[in-house]
Amino acid sequence: MGVIIKSSLVLALILYFISGTLYVLGGKKEVQTLFLAAKVAALGGALANLTALVLRTMMTGRLPLTDGYEFLLLFTWVTVLLYLLYEKLSKNKQGGAVLMFIAAFLLSSIFILMPEHHGRYTPLMPALKSPWLTSHVLSAVLAYGAFALGAALASIQLIRKDSVEDINVYRAVGGGFVMLSISIVLGGVWAEQAWGTYWSWDPKETWALITWIIYAIYLHVYRSKGWRGHNANLMVLAGFVLVLFTFFGVNYLLSGLHSYG
Repeated sequence: MGVIIKSSLVLALILYFISGTLYVLGGKKEVQTLFLAAKVAALGGALANLTALVLRTMMTGRLPLTDGYEFLLLFTWVTVLLYLLYEKLSKNKQGGAVLMFIAAFLLSSIFILMPEHHGRYTPLMPALKSPWLTSHVLSAVLAYGAFALGAALASIQLIRKDSVEDINVYRAVGGGFVMLSISIVLGGVWAEQAWGTYWSWDPKETWALITWIIYAIYLHVYRSKGWRGHNANLMVLAGFVLVLFTFFGVNYLLSGLHSYG
């Protein structure tokens, strides 16, 4: 089954990259058929990504929520899903190129950092055997996906100032902020049950808090004169860099209670 999972992810990675390229070409030439092909490729990539998630669930006998490999699979899929929903509701295709390249980057990191994980898994640690796990991780995934969408839209806004309304970036970040807040609270409850304390200043907890503060500042100053637009979008990108560091940096550079995650 590991071979099928790997093949599904290779297909998803290729389709995400193709989709991003087509979004770029469609944006330059304003050719609707290219945008349509980009969306089809994105849908195909999401389907292949979902196949890997389902197979992983069947292989482990549990939801794919307990390690960095599974988190990346779900994070990538949710990010693409949120973008496709945004495109359908807003009828705006700007941001598709950046978002799909983000998705391709996330999946490629699996092949670089965790090449042996496709067919391998280990028994759950005692701390992971908690009913709070699902809600904590799912809310974090939704937060990260929303922040990725916000970063993609902010990037386009910085490049082409009239192509994306600021309010779309604000809404994406606002939704992500709510979910991150919920995730932190649920994580605290889980930590108290697992380790006897709601907050231990573990590296991931600390960097999650720093990320939360950055986005809280953005939401607070968004409507202030001198911040809306260029400066606000830079803050959104800085926040997403912190999101990536909270995952990759903590897992591979720092040690702590969350290092297994």
